[in-house]
Amino acid sequence: MSSVLDTYARKNIAFKEGKGCYLFTENGDKYLDFVQGIATNILGHCHEHLVKTIQDQSKKLWHVSNAFVIPEQERLAKRLTDNTFADFVCFQNSGTEATEASIKIARKYFHKIGKPEKNRIITMKGSFHGRTLAALFAANNPKHTEGFGPKVEGFDQVPFADHEAIKKAINKNTAAIMIETIMGEGGIKVVPDFCIKGLRELCDEHNILLILDEVQCAYRTGDFFAFEKSGITPDIVPIAKGIGGGFPLGACLVTKKVSVGMTPGTHGSTFGGNPLAMVAGNAVLDIIFEKDFLNNVKKKGKYFDESLNKIKNKYP
Repeated sequence: MSSVLDTYARKNIAFKEGKGCYLFTENGDKYLDFVQGIATNILGHCHEHLVKTIQDQSKKLWHVSNAFVIPEQERLAKRLTDNTFADFVCFQNSGTEATEASIKIARKYFHKIGKPEKNRIITMKGSFHGRTLAALFAANNPKHTEGFGPKVEGFDQVPFADHEAIKKAINKNTAAIMIETIMGEGGIKVVPDFCIKGLRELCDEHNILLILDEVQCAYRTGDFFAFEKSGITPDIVPIAKGIGGGFPLGACLVTKKVSVGMTPGTHGSTFGGNPLAMVAGNAVLDIIFEKDFLNNVKKKGKYFDESLNKIKNKYP
């Protein structure tokens, strides 16, 4: 009997090695990896640049408190802000932590500007924002929340991409709308660009914030972020999964305007932004920013989509 807590329905397969898009078991079997460690190994297993970068850093410094300046953290934050809407980055270890940071930042913003009553967040039914309590109840999927009561208050769910329902849900206590740009666990549903534009307009009209959860889709769609096609600017974006290339890394991107409530002591993470994670994040960006890399992602994605449709049409 395993001593590991039984929170996963594990397959009886143990992998000992990975290379590129392949995994190898202890028995020598070879698998083509379509899972990517749940959307994390976006450059494949043991990418040479990531391996060397992490190895080099591991010989110097693994961990130091965020009470001190961490150069690679500064560098990664600068690269992210230079290439996105954001002015600041808050580093975490995972997607659910990035989501929690987003919720705290949104609420703290309205508290700071003298509107503490604005603390509720509108989310979409079928969404998934993480496994911590606030993130669980933000999505409010009964399958995930059962037995974890009492309910964490502060969230109002509406049907997927239902603009009228979102409009009706907005009230004087609404602080933000939070959606997955591409709904993951809810069925790989892409929120249409016109819907995202409409949400931005609603947020501007009612003086509330737009949080776009890109934990699963950041770096993975052929654009740096999936929301970029819509042409709008969000207020807060939590990211994770692929941004570390398989190394635990999350982040919350935020504008200067919305960051005003976050001062020393309002949030923190012991391990978030540690030197090893930061060099991993920078190494991933080294590859992502190579000429034509993201364009090739789009081309391969189109080819894969067309090929799958051919199979579907051949075997309806």
